Amino acid sequence: MTGNNEGLSLARLLMVLSSMSPLFILWAIKGWGIKGISEVYFLSFCLFFITVPNLFLWFRVRLVKKRKDRRELTAGDCEDHRDHLLVYLFAMLLPFYSVNIDSIRDLAGHVAAITFIVFLFWHLNMHYMNIFWAMKGFRVYTLKPDAENNSISGRIPVVLITKRSHIVKGEKISAYRLSQTVFLEDE
Repeated sequence: MTGNNEGLSLARLLMVLSSMSPLFILWAIKGWGIKGISEVYFLSFCLFFITVPNLFLWFRVRLVKKRKDRRELTAGDCEDHRDHLLVYLFAMLLPFYSVNIDSIRDLAGHVAAITFIVFLFWHLNMHYMNIFWAMKGFRVYTLKPDAENNSISGRIPVVLITKRSHIVKGEKISAYRLSQTVFLEDE
């Protein structure tokens, strides 16, 4: 799913940032080594990026449930994306955690790299990638549309976050709309 014409830009950005909160948790635990600058600033920075995006995601889920913003999806072909979680962990968390932040230059390099990753996740519509969904037992599927029976997209794939272990082609699924192409099936 490529392209950046999905809409709900702020929601997608905050969902991407919420997916990065494990990195900020690890950084807060590890700390930093820049002398002369209080670690309180760094911890505040980490705490902000742990709480604000996740509070937004929690608020977004509550809002769509309150508004009953549900759509009926018809599954065409579907792909399980557990492998995306592994890519996410190895491409993002491990490299950043293994490098120390000992200077302003190190910090600037990390912030620039994170900015690139956020942009790529946002641009490629990978804002559904969140380790907390996986910890709660959810799986992520891309549902390719059955063009004749899909009133939502008709032509574009959608992402379904669900606790189902499998999805049958042609199955109708009622799910909450987190963004234009990301849906959450109620537990």
